Amino acid sequence: MKQYLLITKPGIIFGNLISVAGGFFLASRGDIDFALLLATAIGISLVIASGCVLNNYIDRDIDSKMERTRNRVMVRGLIPARNAVIYGCALGIVGITLLYATTNMLTVWLSLFGFAIYVGAYSLYLKRNSVYGTLIGSLSGAAPPVIGYCAVSNEFDMGAVILLVIFSLWQMPHSYAIAIFRLKDYTAAAIPVLPVKKGILATKKHIVLYIVAFVIATIMLTLSGYTGNHYLIVAGVISIYWLGLALAGYKTNNDQIWARKLFMFSIVTITALSVMMSIDFKEPREDGVWVAAHTLSAIQQHITID
Repeated sequence: MKQYLLITKPGIIFGNLISVAGGFFLASRGDIDFALLLATAIGISLVIASGCVLNNYIDRDIDSKMERTRNRVMVRGLIPARNAVIYGCALGIVGITLLYATTNMLTVWLSLFGFAIYVGAYSLYLKRNSVYGTLIGSLSGAAPPVIGYCAVSNEFDMGAVILLVIFSLWQMPHSYAIAIFRLKDYTAAAIPVLPVKKGILATKKHIVLYIVAFVIATIMLTLSGYTGNHYLIVAGVISIYWLGLALAGYKTNNDQIWARKLFMFSIVTITALSVMMSIDFKEPREDGVWVAAHTLSAIQQHITID
């Protein structure tokens, strides 16, 4: 039973639940339906677990080449491959069924979208074949808070768009930091992440640009009226500090230590934002939504991978 638990990657599930709660509470604006919250949390946890199990199955060949993953359950053959596929599919079916029965179709479709991006586009192809794998994969990582939000709102409005942009932008420096301090692993497995294909210096440039865009996107929640000034202060301080850590990468003598610090603080950053959007919510303003829409459009036009 322990092995079947491990291949669901409990740490990833827990981390995603924090962002699910952030989106859920933001949309609830103090009027919390605890039954809906519980159903959403369990449903999306099962879908995420399904994706992680199938990812473990798909990646067992490259996992064997990396020091960090060579002792994973599927690499060691502790669970038969056939059992893992059946187990992963069963988790996904139960999770989607629960979301269908307790939430709304928008939530179900968003869950399927995140699952398809992670398992289909990312795990099966892009991770092994394209430097854009991290970029496309970030959409699946950004899905949980949007799912939590839409489980309440049943509407893909500007709040959902801003959450999607915030969490997608956050995924990029978070993932690039991992790729830098695990560069030997990614090189050994021939995974074409940006540091492997373009070098560490180019990756540092992209990290800074994505964090700058992330800072702007986080502010959009307040400018559009979804959150208050307490959220704005925390978001501003913690995001600018994260940017400072990123800029320090140009002066560091040890890229691995620097990248690990950047990675660890990225977790602090997104956790703090999820907590603050949960407790400092407001009713959005129409004029703020208009400003947010145009600002986010500008961000999307200027962020690319060279």
